[in-house]
Amino acid sequence: MKKIVVLGSINVDTILNIARLPLPGETMAMSNRSTAGGGKGANQAIAAVRAGSETAFISKIGKDHAADFMIDTFKEDGLNIEHVTEDETAGTGKAYILLDDNGQNSILIYGGANQTITTEDIKNASETIASADCLITEFETPLEASIEAFKIAKANKVLTILNPAPAKNNIPEELLKLSDIIVPNETEAEAITGIKVTDLDSMKKAAKKLHTMGVKHVIITVGANGAFYSLGEEDGFVNAFKVNTVDTTAAGDTFIGYLASALNSDLGNIEEAMKFASKASSITVQTQGAQNSIPYVKNVKI
Repeated sequence: MKKIVVLGSINVDTILNIARLPLPGETMAMSNRSTAGGGKGANQAIAAVRAGSETAFISKIGKDHAADFMIDTFKEDGLNIEHVTEDETAGTGKAYILLDDNGQNSILIYGGANQTITTEDIKNASETIASADCLITEFETPLEASIEAFKIAKANKVLTILNPAPAKNNIPEELLKLSDIIVPNETEAEAITGIKVTDLDSMKKAAKKLHTMGVKHVIITVGANGAFYSLGEEDGFVNAFKVNTVDTTAAGDTFIGYLASALNSDLGNIEEAMKFASKASSITVQTQGAQNSIPYVKNVKI
């Protein structure tokens, strides 16, 4: 069984259903409102554990009802939450998701306790990181914590996966060089490289730029179209599975959790792992919400 560690965020998602995204200054009525577990880190950890991996999660919560709600969810899935600690002052993270009738979303984030994760928290989890096969992180938690975690991982020959989301255009060079694989979507790839990703040629150019910035391997996801990969000498494209999309929330997180669970350490099975991850994502987008929409491995058949 693969051992995966995820360093990342916990958010309680409030989903607001609307016909379309509002214009500036416009007031609109909602058709529905619901609450679900979310946060990029939590989504990726849940995806990895549901994909069949032994998964540990490093994160932080507040002292509130939202924290209780999330911890109960983690326990149900058998997620290792030994390193999910409590902050005395900041509240548990929150996300407010505007979801339109076409399944597209806009998301507002309150970082809360997610932003209080320190390098000391990472050092406390160093044995867990060192014994893993793969470490995943994203940008809803402090960069200093991510760098410390990736340093520990690389010192112990642990595969590192960086999901550069939400998009940033000033990622520390140190973090990029510690990343074995970077997995941006087209928007994030453009923010990092300055290259607008619109077709296969621009994907190759963006990947080449990322390689020159220090990242060894690149996967660029392009939503319903699929995902491009570049291993330096070798590249390719894996098409997405065509489905009726209800809600794209957590689709990218599902892809990363399942990818990490399936990928060999030498990346020799990258296309097969990407197809598996893509299939899981295609199931996620058919249900509204984040963690509740992430499938279990028994339901992911290619």
